Amino acid sequence: MRHLYGVAFAVLLAAAVFFGAAWGYLFLGRGLDASIAANGSPSVSGGGLPAGGGALFQNLHVMLGGGALLAVGLAAGLLMVIPWVSPLAAGLPGLVLVAWTALYISNVGEAVRLIPLKTRDFGAGFETLLFNGLLGAVGLAMIAPLFIPSRWRRPSRVPGYAAPGASGPGQPASAVPGMGGPDLAPTIAEFATPPDRDSEFTTPSDGDNNVLPG
Repeated sequence: MRHLYGVAFAVLLAAAVFFGAAWGYLFLGRGLDASIAANGSPSVSGGGLPAGGGALFQNLHVMLGGGALLAVGLAAGLLMVIPWVSPLAAGLPGLVLVAWTALYISNVGEAVRLIPLKTRDFGAGFETLLFNGLLGAVGLAMIAPLFIPSRWRRPSRVPGYAAPGASGPGQPASAVPGMGGPDLAPTIAEFATPPDRDSEFTTPSDGDNNVLPG
């Protein structure tokens, strides 16, 4: 079931890369180009640089496009590092990106033909990311969890943990969450119970009636 959820997360992440990251990258690039064109003064006075060499917080393209890239990057990073998330969540989209980059290197026309919505900003941005090699680099990072054996197994629970009062014969003492150790109530109860007085004395074998401690 965990890996089934991983496949669902993989589909969502792939859509986020295409519709979010690709659009954000193209939108960001257009904003930077427009800002550079608007500051055509010599480079010594900040010309040729976005926002004339100043802050970019006022540039809507930069903020929206950069925000989309950061959001998609954060989602991909979380799916890569959270231990209980299936490695398929980030690995499957990563394999697609690496394969698409390999196809682009071997046959540019075929790789571009397979890009959907090329007439829209999503497709154009995806093609730009593919041309710059960014999709291949990101894809290589996303497939890393596939090669970590522990990510394919469900994280084990704390050894010796059981709900208070649920421990049975042969089971370790139950740990109380938040207390940092096992439940010592049974041990304390046994210690507080007075021992059997009759078992503490024995009668000598020579018939002496004096009672001696055993």
